Amino acid sequence: MLLLGIDTSGKTASAALLDTDTEVILAETSLYTQKTHSQVIMPAVKEILSQTGKEMSDLGGIAVAAGPGSYTGLRIGVAAVKAMCFALAVKCCGVSTLKALACNNIAFHGTICSVMKARGELVYACAYKSDGYSLEPLFDEKLMSRDELALELAFAGGEALLCGDGAAEFFTANPSPKLFIAPPQGRLQTAAGTCLAALSEAFIQPDQLEVSYLQKVKAEKDLEDRQNNIPKE
Repeated sequence: MLLLGIDTSGKTASAALLDTDTEVILAETSLYTQKTHSQVIMPAVKEILSQTGKEMSDLGGIAVAAGPGSYTGLRIGVAAVKAMCFALAVKCCGVSTLKALACNNIAFHGTICSVMKARGELVYACAYKSDGYSLEPLFDEKLMSRDELALELAFAGGEALLCGDGAAEFFTANPSPKLFIAPPQGRLQTAAGTCLAALSEAFIQPDQLEVSYLQKVKAEKDLEDRQNNIPKE
């Protein structure tokens, strides 16, 4: 199957094509951009299809990073995938951004910890045990403080490879001979990681695809504050 992967969950807008039969990434483009992802992602998809001589009609499925990450970026990616899947009558797969990050470094044997910046001292994080080919989560992905993550990794024991846009700050704040940081090419989100993560997930109909923020969006927080008569900060 020809699988298109899209990641718009962070600063990087990325698209990739994976041949699932041969497990070959046929093409990938990633751009660390200040532009709105809606301006970048569809031209990126068209570019990799053109470079590989493929058509949209050749796609057997589409995978997208469904969160956590940027609220706006996630909505843009999920909306684009839903529209394409409806038009092509193919199924889609929403994958965890944290799992996709770990898949970028799946050759590492041991614990891979994905760390994404949230707000203040909070991070989105999850750690996985990797055998070099598959991942097993060691705890549920969640929003937590850096101190809480340090405790989770201490309980897990052993060495851990850090990836994600929050990896460098966490590494600096928690110096340890048991912690390693992924190289730049394995530290940020890529659509190739999204494709690889999708290989172990179920594909669904596009109307079932949803974003997973791991925290309440601002509108929900404001509503709760009004209901509880708590003034906004």
